[in-house]
Amino acid sequence: MLTIPPETLTRFVALLEKRTVPSIQRNFYKKWLRYYLDFCAKYRLPDSSSKSLTQFLAKLREKKQTDEQIKQAAHAVSVYLDLKRPSKTVPASAPAVSAPSTVEKATPRSRPLSMASGMPSPALAVSDPASSDVQTAWKQAITDMAVVIKTRHYSPKTLKSYSHWVQKFRGFRKDRAPSSLTTEDVKAFLSYLAVTCNVSASSQNQAFNALLFFFRHVLKNEFGELRDVVRAKRSRYIPVVLSREEVNAVIRYLYPPYDLVVKTLYGCGLRLFECLKLRVHNFNFDAGVLTIHDGKGKKDRTVPLPKVIIPELLAQLERVKTLHEKDLSIGFSGVFLDHLLEKKYKNAAKDLVWQWFFAQKSLTIVEDTKERRRYHLNERDVQRAIRAAVGRAKLTKRVSSHTFRHSFATHLLQANYDIRTIQELLGHTDVRTTMIYTHCVPSRTLKEMKSPLDF
Repeated sequence: MLTIPPETLTRFVALLEKRTVPSIQRNFYKKWLRYYLDFCAKYRLPDSSSKSLTQFLAKLREKKQTDEQIKQAAHAVSVYLDLKRPSKTVPASAPAVSAPSTVEKATPRSRPLSMASGMPSPALAVSDPASSDVQTAWKQAITDMAVVIKTRHYSPKTLKSYSHWVQKFRGFRKDRAPSSLTTEDVKAFLSYLAVTCNVSASSQNQAFNALLFFFRHVLKNEFGELRDVVRAKRSRYIPVVLSREEVNAVIRYLYPPYDLVVKTLYGCGLRLFECLKLRVHNFNFDAGVLTIHDGKGKKDRTVPLPKVIIPELLAQLERVKTLHEKDLSIGFSGVFLDHLLEKKYKNAAKDLVWQWFFAQKSLTIVEDTKERRRYHLNERDVQRAIRAAVGRAKLTKRVSSHTFRHSFATHLLQANYDIRTIQELLGHTDVRTTMIYTHCVPSRTLKEMKSPLDF
């Protein structure tokens, strides 16, 4: 959309003030002027002609705008047309309109212009001071929630997810003040998600957890009992598992460094973000152990390194060392570190042990400081590489990076590893989460049952 030239905008605002247009309405006047100028540019019409104004208003009527909105738009453009004429008089052919004395809410039958038209309608109801206070209260509440989440060191994904559901809840309750929300509002919202939106059980539970956190830690209000809530039906999910031949087929069509990433995902049973966040100090090649720090739920664990890929991992380590020396020679500012590690350890960002094991090829420029820093491989790039390899391997299964973690657990179970060991390797808090992999292993019927005393 076109922008109003600064000089024109200054004169336009001054004329609005001179004509005593309320300050609360001036932002809407500026929006209407922008839409008018964009309309004239799109249809190649002169922006100083009253005929263009007439066509613009006709377009608004075609888009089902309310009379109040059309009246306000006509007055805004008329003020602009006055700027274009030295005499500052409005010709007889222009629509004779006066500035609206009050801003009324649009009727329920009115519809705003669609975004596709390029001219979304200003929400006239926002001019209500009470509505402005509600928006301010919501903005502060969401900011407070972000502060609490960061204070508790939750992941950025949790912040993004919780903010999403709180915003959805805000829209469901039509911008009511956060302090006026009750448990009944939460019940209605969760039922709405299940009945009207048909969300999955996991999505509804995620919304419930987000609102529970919002009420408890931001609004300082307990939920109470949530009875009579329609719950989404939880489906029995069985994860997709690849055979050893299928895993090898995918790896065969991957190119470095993504082939080694997938081998590490499958060989160690890692989540994707756990693998990409590995640093040099996580590897203990002498003991053959990989340590995962700050995994899901801020838990640490160790897993054995696959012996078959240790030579490849050592070769990758040499590449990391070479890249690190090159970065130091050009004066880079170091790698990105989590939380306050860089303040605690001043030189950690440039130390070899803190370098990413799977680093990006190019340096990232920090906008605020203009520092050149290095980040790890992008999650989306890894996922795209896996999808391309699966396509070339012509597999008929839905495969993602997490599929290799599922395959790791299932293949260990097939090899008669006990479920508690697999739980520790995967980093599950509850063994019931690990039990899902028992559905991926075909049962084996013994011809002759024996007592443990006979073993």
